[in-house]
Amino acid sequence: MAGIDEGRLAELLEELSGSSRRRRQEVAHELATLAREDPGALVAHVDELIDALERPEAQTRWEVLDALSAVAEVNADAVAGAFDGAEASLFDDASATVRLAAFVFLCRYAASSPERSDEAWPLIDEAVQCYHGDAEYRDMLAALLGLARGSASDATRAALADRVRFDAESGSGYIKSFSQEILQEL
Repeated sequence: MAGIDEGRLAELLEELSGSSRRRRQEVAHELATLAREDPGALVAHVDELIDALERPEAQTRWEVLDALSAVAEVNADAVAGAFDGAEASLFDDASATVRLAAFVFLCRYAASSPERSDEAWPLIDEAVQCYHGDAEYRDMLAALLGLARGSASDATRAALADRVRFDAESGSGYIKSFSQEILQEL
């Protein structure tokens, strides 16, 4: 991992389950940053990240979801165990940032194979309906564009097209333009 050795990584992962809320948040942020630099280095440590989805503070959970999203791009099999935690986070009433991070994770996971897209699509679809037009919706559309560019099944691709078609034809602003771009990719 760029700039960190395995010993330091082990220390960070241990602190991720420590008693200090503030330190868990700092460590989760550092791990998310490291995952963006070298997601493969965290593949062997996915279980510790998944466990951290149970922490009470939102920042720890969204940072861990960001790290898991990066890992999903290089090894979706490794993060399959995060699916339930991501589902719970997708409907977090207290944090839009946690919801968005879960949505991005699920889209990246779904983009990795037809089978995973079929597994994740019902949750993704429900979230699109629930959060359409919310402040984080622009970033959700960007994640959907990534799903459209990925290895989704024909059924998921058709369902995604159906979901964004109205906005592509009748929407306005960024919602219309992203929806049109998603349809073009499909």
